[in-house]
Amino acid sequence: MQTTAPTQDHVLIVDDDREIRELLTTYLTRNGLRATAVPTGRHMRIAMETGGPFDLVILDLMLPGEDGLSLCRDLRAGRHKATPVIMLTARGDEADRILGLEMGADDYLAKPFAARELLARIKSVLRRARMLPPNMRASDESPRLSFGDWVLDTIERHLVDAQGTVVPLSGAEYRLLRVFLDHPQRVLSRDQLLGLTQGREAELFERSIDLLVSRIRQRLRDDAREPKYIKTVRSEGYVLSMAVEGRD
Repeated sequence: MQTTAPTQDHVLIVDDDREIRELLTTYLTRNGLRATAVPTGRHMRIAMETGGPFDLVILDLMLPGEDGLSLCRDLRAGRHKATPVIMLTARGDEADRILGLEMGADDYLAKPFAARELLARIKSVLRRARMLPPNMRASDESPRLSFGDWVLDTIERHLVDAQGTVVPLSGAEYRLLRVFLDHPQRVLSRDQLLGLTQGREAELFERSIDLLVSRIRQRLRDDAREPKYIKTVRSEGYVLSMAVEGRD
């Protein structure tokens, strides 16, 4: 009886340092991954359209021309928004790390790094990204998502109420609310929410999911005792009780 070989995860490496591209391509290939490497954001865009699909992108922060932050932001706003991203940088500044995660990166690794550590991060990010069952896809590609009395602007990343008042959101609040809107009327466990909110910030642990839900309820002016939008399901997690509609 023939057995089907497992599908290899395909990783896109975007780094202007040829030595790093060659080293990572060789190492990841030896460890069971497919790897494609390109030097610039322009080459990345071409590869995403013609050489994929890719399961994960390794993106250098300091690229010539368009930098990694803007490329990551564009990925998150486009049709490749579900593709996990690990950001690399030669600068270890805390501000850079936080900004990269705010732009939607799933993880952040400072150079120099051990290839083995990067491989472990890749496996961890892919595992988190696949925590949802395959039938749970993003609900809408529209730039504005309407639910109840609210609209989430996915470009500006803020809420707008029925009177047109803008309510700002932190990066963590936006990501968690977006997860709920992408999977409305479905119970999501804390583990699933942890994986889908993306990133390795210190605040993202189980108890902090509860705190973030509380903060989002405050933004939505929701009654914590009898919430209208995000309801607690005992021993299971949380559910967005409202239907979600896309707006142009």
